[in-house]
Amino acid sequence: MLPTVSSMPVADDVRPLAPTTDAAAITVVSVPSSHPYVDSVTASPHVRIHRPDDDGTREAAWRPSAALDPEWIRLHARDADLLHIHFGTESFEPARIAACIEAAHEVGWPVVFTVHDLEHPQLLDQAPYRAQLDVLVPGADAVITLTEGAAAEIGRRWRRPPLVSRHPSVLSGDVSTPRVLSSEQFRVGMHLKDLRPNVDGAGMAEALVAAVDSVAGTGVDVVAEVRMHRTVRDPASRDAVREITGRTDRVVLIEHERLDDQELVNVLSRMDACVLPYSHGTHSGWLELCWDLAVPVLAPRVGFYSEQHPDGSTESFDVAAGGESLADAIHAVVRRQDATRAGSVERARQIRARGAARTVDDVTTAGDHEALYRRLIAERRP
Repeated sequence: MLPTVSSMPVADDVRPLAPTTDAAAITVVSVPSSHPYVDSVTASPHVRIHRPDDDGTREAAWRPSAALDPEWIRLHARDADLLHIHFGTESFEPARIAACIEAAHEVGWPVVFTVHDLEHPQLLDQAPYRAQLDVLVPGADAVITLTEGAAAEIGRRWRRPPLVSRHPSVLSGDVSTPRVLSSEQFRVGMHLKDLRPNVDGAGMAEALVAAVDSVAGTGVDVVAEVRMHRTVRDPASRDAVREITGRTDRVVLIEHERLDDQELVNVLSRMDACVLPYSHGTHSGWLELCWDLAVPVLAPRVGFYSEQHPDGSTESFDVAAGGESLADAIHAVVRRQDATRAGSVERARQIRARGAARTVDDVTTAGDHEALYRRLIAERRP
């Protein structure tokens, strides 16, 4: 049975009200204001997003938000009903964030915080981000996260059990899944992108080369494709990746510009499995895209990646054990009966089934967010 995207359970302190068909619209200031995740969870017809940062570019989601300013909040008090912070806070001091929460409460806005990350993927030193979490988690009127494991960790660290809302689909309606030729070779993909701080380019390349050679030694015709942007944040790591991947003919390195949504879907659809090359992190939107495309994921045993879809579609491996553990994860996918191969009829069926489940469950998730917003607004503005 395919899993569904679970809706938010009702916590004792936040009991959502069921929205009515004639309900007044809610305007939410979201940080960031433009992002596929934000668009999905606020897709209810009664919820609107106030977008001070949206200039029509995909980079807008990653710039410091104008809304994280106490004076901006006071000036726009009548323009919105609630502040929902997701991510994009790393440019601000904890005191600034605390002042924003105070200003929001001052003008009558509840504050919701979704904990996407307990370890920030864009940072090596986690201390500044932990200091932000120490402000955001206790200060918000409601806290949401994406997995039960993350919820347990939040409850342990801050004595505040959050609501759990599964990650929505990230497969854009503007892209189509391509027709792919099947292959006898088992194809493994790994995308290093621009080598952001939580991407262990050299370490994961070493593990993948060793794993592929090990799996091939058992008689499996396996090949791997490593992709990396031409412009990266860590040139030394890039050079190491080039050298490591050149050691075997079973691994090819492809360097390219950033892929658009359709190009990315085309590339992932050709894979029989995809490796997440992360040294640290919590949740992964990349994993969600792979699930939508029915591509099995090989995830390191850090964060809560394996809990995002506890249906067996994610195989985990021990980063410290390197190639041996990754080889075991590849073997596990090769042996699994439900792990569909690229270009197969079974994969096409699984994509359709998962798409149908997402359609229903994403609507439910958006409705749950609206109900939560209404409950919090009613409590703060009796």
